[in-house]
Amino acid sequence: MGRYHFRLPDIGEGVAEAEIVEWHIKVGDEIAEDDPLCDVMTDKATVDMTTPVGGKILALHGKVGEMKPVGSVLVELEVEGEGNATGDAPAAAEEKPAPAPTPAPAPAPAPAPKAEPAPEPAPAPKPAPASKSAPAPSSTAPAGFPLAAPATRRRAAKLGIELERLKGTGRNGRITPEDIDRYLSGGDDRYATRYGVDEIEVVGLRRKIAQRMEDAWRRIPHITYVEEVDVTELENTRSALNAARKDGQPKLTILPFFVRALVKAVPEFPHCNAHYDDEAGVLRQHAPVHCGIATATEKGLAVPVLKNAESMDLWRCAEEIARLSAATRDGKASRDELSGSTITITSLGPIGGVTTTPIINSPETAIVGPNKITEKLTRVNGEIVTRKVMNISSSFDHRIVDGYEAALFVQELKRLLETPALLFVD
Repeated sequence: MGRYHFRLPDIGEGVAEAEIVEWHIKVGDEIAEDDPLCDVMTDKATVDMTTPVGGKILALHGKVGEMKPVGSVLVELEVEGEGNATGDAPAAAEEKPAPAPTPAPAPAPAPAPKAEPAPEPAPAPKPAPASKSAPAPSSTAPAGFPLAAPATRRRAAKLGIELERLKGTGRNGRITPEDIDRYLSGGDDRYATRYGVDEIEVVGLRRKIAQRMEDAWRRIPHITYVEEVDVTELENTRSALNAARKDGQPKLTILPFFVRALVKAVPEFPHCNAHYDDEAGVLRQHAPVHCGIATATEKGLAVPVLKNAESMDLWRCAEEIARLSAATRDGKASRDELSGSTITITSLGPIGGVTTTPIINSPETAIVGPNKITEKLTRVNGEIVTRKVMNISSSFDHRIVDGYEAALFVQELKRLLETPALLFVD
């Protein structure tokens, strides 16, 4: 039998380290080739690590949330044959029990001083007779004598509560402070005092989100602009297209129309479809529109990217948004699908909200998003009518986009969305 060291491989794109976000194995497990070992997260995506060999797990190197450099040992296995670990020390040897060192020969002991004889032990006192009024402690209470801690007894006495009236929910029927609170609230748990603090280590995607949001908010001076849009005609168009869609065509949401509006607007405002490298002092304006679609997952917010949105019609755009969103929520989106956006759309979907103040997806210079659609009474040609309206919330990097330009950009989106025929003509 030999020993095999599985090392964190070079994941590419200049990644020098990755965070361990989940282990799928434990010491002692027998695994086969291609079995999952762990998930690691880079700046771009979560990557599944699988074993190239089968064997028995001897040691794991690294805890969940720990950053590991490329090339460091993650797993040690016992395998058939020689393995690959001959004379190779693991990168984190301190994480597994080390073999006990061979003790060096002990030096000859110096002659010990002559010990004085130990004094005779004093005779043990005779046990006092047990008091009938103070029974010995027991794990269960005698009949009619409720168990409770001294502090609980003092509190009950201060409140004038007889413990015999309470039903203890602690171990062996012990009465707890919560039982007193429940009694005071009339036995209704809705008003019982709550106790305890849950400590949750922030690791993986949630830690990455926290770091990116903190960095974006600290480095980018945001300007936020909100405008109301009348989407009555857009909703009529969307309903008509959905009613006439063919088999296999997806149901259109408002997002494909929003993407199309961005595609039409950004040629006039190329600095809104751009990356700003503030360290190099370079603005990179992109001709293609790689639209990030902010997507909520069980582990946190992720942003899959709709690549070359300018080349897609509404149906293709809707298909790709649905595919990317599903893959992201299921944790199956690739690193390429989660990187490379040039402008981001953020939408709370049916939750909507009146307005939001989105944080820019650095190093981009703009983020925009629709809010919920509501009905509103308004005056049109002298008549009071009901219209469907929606707010567009947007944020811009104020180092690159002036407030006036931000307003012009959103006003162009408003013009396109309020007259949806403009989305399909040059």
